[in-house]
Amino acid sequence: MSSRRSRYQSSSESSRITDDQIIQLISKLQQLLPGTRIQRSNKSSASKVLQETCTYVRSLHREVDDLSDRLSQLLSTIDADSPEASIVRSLIM
Repeated sequence: MSSRRSRYQSSSESSRITDDQIIQLISKLQQLLPGTRIQRSNKSSASKVLQETCTYVRSLHREVDDLSDRLSQLLSTIDADSPEASIVRSLIM
């Protein structure tokens, strides 16, 4: 039983993320956020970067919802057999 426990502990220890890896991941994430490239010299805390990421992802969700609504409205106003409808369908696919 102790050999199982030691194997479990060694595998879980090897899969742990180090502090340096977390710092690198936060830095990469910060570089992906719009407007934070300028602030790269100002080291932001990890919690601030994660908060900004959540805010950004929420705004992307809102934008996708808005675009989906606009597309639905557009599709409802054009004739299903029109050339415009086929273009829109080909873009969606």
